[in-house]
Amino acid sequence: MENNIFELQYAMDTFYFLICGALVMWMAAGFAMLEAGLVRAKNTTEILTKNVALFAIASTMYLICGYEFMYDGGFFLSGTAGAVDSAAVLAASAEAGFADMGEYSGASDFFFQVVFVATAMSIVSGAVAERMKLWAFLAFAVVMTGFIYPVEGSWTWNGDAVPFIGELSYSDYAGSGIVHMAGAAAALAGVLVLGARKGKYAADGSVQAIPGANLPLATLGTFILWMGWFGFNGGSTLKLGGIEVANEVANVFLNTNAAASGGLIAALIVARLVFGKADLTMALNGALAGLVAITADPASPSPLMATIIGGIGGVIVVGSIIFLDKIKIDDPVGAISVHGVVGLWGVFAVLISNSDATFMGQLVGALVIFVWVFVTSLITWTIIKAIMGVRVSEEEEYEGVDISECGMEAYPEFGTK
Repeated sequence: MENNIFELQYAMDTFYFLICGALVMWMAAGFAMLEAGLVRAKNTTEILTKNVALFAIASTMYLICGYEFMYDGGFFLSGTAGAVDSAAVLAASAEAGFADMGEYSGASDFFFQVVFVATAMSIVSGAVAERMKLWAFLAFAVVMTGFIYPVEGSWTWNGDAVPFIGELSYSDYAGSGIVHMAGAAAALAGVLVLGARKGKYAADGSVQAIPGANLPLATLGTFILWMGWFGFNGGSTLKLGGIEVANEVANVFLNTNAAASGGLIAALIVARLVFGKADLTMALNGALAGLVAITADPASPSPLMATIIGGIGGVIVVGSIIFLDKIKIDDPVGAISVHGVVGLWGVFAVLISNSDATFMGQLVGALVIFVWVFVTSLITWTIIKAIMGVRVSEEEEYEGVDISECGMEAYPEFGTK
């Protein structure tokens, strides 16, 4: 009887883990739609190509070496794909108590982790849009997903010692810093090497708006990301079995939705006060900012506090987007602000509701993540630039990278742009 109970719990935990992983995988579609909607029509095919290709590269590189770096595991040459020793697990579960085991196969763990890797790389895609060579971006994706992110992940989620620092006392439930700020750090390094789009900043220093081509598509992308985030945060409980864990999962879902709502409302209000209009793109980024902000600890806060944390993220993201434009850091989709600046806020927001977290632990953890990812990414971007170049020519940028990089247009019936 006990074995049957354990096997049922094992199956439920594994199935829940896989479904949450599938929801996070669906976020790849959200990023693709959001970015495609926020770039100009002449650059749509290339941004879609980047998003679908980076997911495949992330899946392959994490399989080959990334998971090994991060968790001292590996599936590339394994025929068992992380199968669990049933007899050993049953014996351990009998000793520990079935309700506390939360077991699942190594294959399901790998699947859940690999979609997080792809999420971090998707953040880079939008920030370098409309002027980067496709193959330079894909070359960076190989290094980011196979080495840079997994090493950082081993110091944070796997608990490995950081060189010269040791083990981190750092709390990050689902990755405000580990995933989102890391992706933004890599994006910032790429943008600095790449430079701004032509025409974005006038000679007199003024900022020239470059509207996206398809705001309905961007809105759809935001809703897809919002939905996928329930798997992103909810799956980070790592199991479902047991009353206490089930209640925690429900609270995570509730707080995730509350923070997104708070972020959107706050960003919409701030945009109205600053610009005099209800800016849809700021509202969309506000929702995403709320999601990023709560990701570091969606389990502990009350729903009202989650709404406030998300709302602060929504305020921050509007200010950050405006500030980055003033210092001429050109990010077409606001990824650095949404995932980086607000990701940092999320890391420190943990201190509000998690009594076990410490200011120094969060500060050192955030610094380790940012410095490692930014420096290694900057080195990688610089090497790629020296070998093959990272930016398309001025003529190709003017004509649109769809033709020069992909040889096709997303909207050919529109004619000359």
